[in-house]
Amino acid sequence: MKLVMALAVLILAQEPLATRWKGDGLPEYPRPQMQREDWLNLNGPWEYAIRPKGEPRPESFDGAIRVPYPVESALSGVKRRVTPHQRLWYRRPFTIPTARKGRILLHFGAVDWETRVWINGREMGVHRGGYDPFSFDITDSLHDGEQEILLSVWDPTDTGPQPRGKQVREPRGIWYTPTTGIWQTVWLEPVPESHIRSMKIVPDLDRGSVRIEVDVTG
Repeated sequence: MKLVMALAVLILAQEPLATRWKGDGLPEYPRPQMQREDWLNLNGPWEYAIRPKGEPRPESFDGAIRVPYPVESALSGVKRRVTPHQRLWYRRPFTIPTARKGRILLHFGAVDWETRVWINGREMGVHRGGYDPFSFDITDSLHDGEQEILLSVWDPTDTGPQPRGKQVREPRGIWYTPTTGIWQTVWLEPVPESHIRSMKIVPDLDRGSVRIEVDVTG
């Protein structure tokens, strides 16, 4: 698996589009107000496969894709279309960055559109939505050594009732190319049993103060 990922880096390095986002891309922590120590950025090369929608997990993969760029984009290193009759599969190995403590959360900034996630062969859940972040607590699915993330993504584009932008299967005029798959940062982080899940900060300019609402779990 490590050899495959090393080769993937070499393959992606040949992508001709030169911008400041080339390389692993988006290395910064995506949520600075809640940055925690020992987090692990999972952007960079993953394996990918495009298969008919009804097929199970692929036995082999088609090559490397650069996360977090849509499979249709040049920056992904793939630049292929995925139809509503197909699924886009992702896979990558990872290791926990520190000695395991508390809970381990897997975060996705955004994936378009229906995402199913497995860790080491165990299904974590399904998320539907192309614009909002989501997370899974993967602690109970981890084992010693190297771990595996597997994703399947289905995107109906302009054939479904889901909220969407101007992406269509046949782009023309003011209509854009579809954006399928992971398109925002993926990262891991350890948290204690009791931790902050989210915060809402509301300023009051007249009083020179802010009100902070904290959502705590555990």
